[in-house]
Amino acid sequence: MRFRNIDVDGFVFFMLHLIFPTFLIVFRHQGNTRTFKHNLSVASLLSFVAGLVNVVGFLSVQRLTTNVTGHFAFFVDEMIQFNFNQGLIFFLYTVFFLLGSFFSNFIIEVVSRKETHIEYIVPVILESIILFLVAFAGNYFIKINPDILAFSLLFSMGMQNSLVTKISNATVRTTHLTGLFTDLGIELSQLFFYKEKEQITQLKSSIKLRMTIISFFFVGGVVGGVLFTSYQIKVLYLASFILIGGLLFEDILLKLGRLNQKIKQNIGK
Repeated sequence: MRFRNIDVDGFVFFMLHLIFPTFLIVFRHQGNTRTFKHNLSVASLLSFVAGLVNVVGFLSVQRLTTNVTGHFAFFVDEMIQFNFNQGLIFFLYTVFFLLGSFFSNFIIEVVSRKETHIEYIVPVILESIILFLVAFAGNYFIKINPDILAFSLLFSMGMQNSLVTKISNATVRTTHLTGLFTDLGIELSQLFFYKEKEQITQLKSSIKLRMTIISFFFVGGVVGGVLFTSYQIKVLYLASFILIGGLLFEDILLKLGRLNQKIKQNIGK
């Protein structure tokens, strides 16, 4: 399929080829066991998904579906004008993002008490299922009640933001850019004042992480915008498959690493 002389299918293949090699050990390590490489990987994956969902959600229902700052402002505005029904809708946008965050962390806490190192799997799979269902039934909901679609996407992005915040020890957030640009501005200014080598190294790593999140969010948005003209809401299938692909790719790498370790042990004997 082509869009204004762009080979859409080839474009998708190119983007997947570009992105997936960066997804190494994405979710498994948590807290203090995570390295900069782990955070860079999860930032690449999830910020791309968030950027794609943000653009596709907006083009589908004219609502921002990855953050709630604007919705809260609209809620206050509607309430001041006594438009209580519309104000309630904007309030529910914030509530569904909150519920997604709550549910994601609740699941992580429950699973972590029974099986460590796999608690990340459930929220990611659930987010992927939500995005898949929205892609599948999105056109129907757009006709009967587009707010249902917005609620679903906000819930899934709340889940994602909670998940990545939890596993990165609050180092990475991927669903919106306001805080990222604030942190980036602070860190860029610190380059003029920090002189010690260790400080400079840590600062540059942090700047690289922020730039990666912003870049992949932008790339995800561009991909979502280009594909939306041809596939509409069904572009969210891609976001769903990328999340599952990240899990599968990580699992394959882990099994290959264990196999390689066993081979080395047998050779040593």
